[in-house]
Amino acid sequence: MNNEVEQVLPPANLFRRLMAMLYDAFLLLGISFAYGVIVLLLRLLAGEDTMQAPSSFLQVIIVIGLWFFYALFYVWCWRRTGQTLGMKSWRLQLQGLDQQLPDWKSCWLRCLLAPISMAILGIGYLWCIVDKQGRCLHDIYSNTQVVLQPKKVRKDKTQKD
Repeated sequence: MNNEVEQVLPPANLFRRLMAMLYDAFLLLGISFAYGVIVLLLRLLAGEDTMQAPSSFLQVIIVIGLWFFYALFYVWCWRRTGQTLGMKSWRLQLQGLDQQLPDWKSCWLRCLLAPISMAILGIGYLWCIVDKQGRCLHDIYSNTQVVLQPKKVRKDKTQKD
């Protein structure tokens, strides 16, 4: 018998969300470098002149590939623990409306919609300020929510038992 009562956690505010995104941007920078090296090596193996810009078609493929690897990073983190490193630093967690880890479909949908929320002048993100449940537009359409985790209680190491 489980004596734990499921606690409803408060929604994350916009500041915390943006700070977690800033932290994650550094991880995405690392993914970008790794992806760039792979693209460069593939172009070299294909015998292309890497000093010339790739064709327009190849540029589109490269951008789509980069988005895919960014999304894969988020989906993998969200499905595994509900948190990226930035979210963990700011005590945020993504969950489904059932307070469980989000499903694959919700994660991928969120990865499609979140950039659109930002691209429309940030209105999709600013929506969490007026929404009574504190959700952004991409939260609403992907049936997810970002919640604030409680602070962990630390034992003072200087105390004597």
